[in-house]
Amino acid sequence: MSDSTKQRLTEAMKSAMRAKDKARLGVVRMALADFKRIEVDERIEVDETRSLAILDKMVKQRRDACTQYQDAGRDDLAEQEAYEVTVLQEFLPAPLSTEELQSLINNAISTSGAASMQDMGKVMGALKAKVQGRADMGDVSKMIKASLA
Repeated sequence: MSDSTKQRLTEAMKSAMRAKDKARLGVVRMALADFKRIEVDERIEVDETRSLAILDKMVKQRRDACTQYQDAGRDDLAEQEAYEVTVLQEFLPAPLSTEELQSLINNAISTSGAASMQDMGKVMGALKAKVQGRADMGDVSKMIKASLA
């Protein structure tokens, strides 16, 4: 597994144990367990890119669950999901600003020679590694569509 992200998660787990912060400890352990599950299932060492993708996916799942709980009037569960999102986001790189994201999109469009919506896959492919964990891919997709339209 990637040294930096896994080490940061492991250190966070140790400090949460020392501080007796059960809520934070649970979230960090859940993330480490997800990494371990993938390593065992796929018989691989998770690299930095994959670890960011895993954390990004976990954040997205928590956000979706939070929205569903809010819609169902279960604010207690929605708050728990929102808390988990804030803890997981600590281990992701800083999010890209709209301007930075648009600049990356414009660069990817010119580099890939994309001219129409049929070329959207090329642009997404070029961007995915650069924005993983730093931007919502749904938002990225909308921005690309707007740029290619």
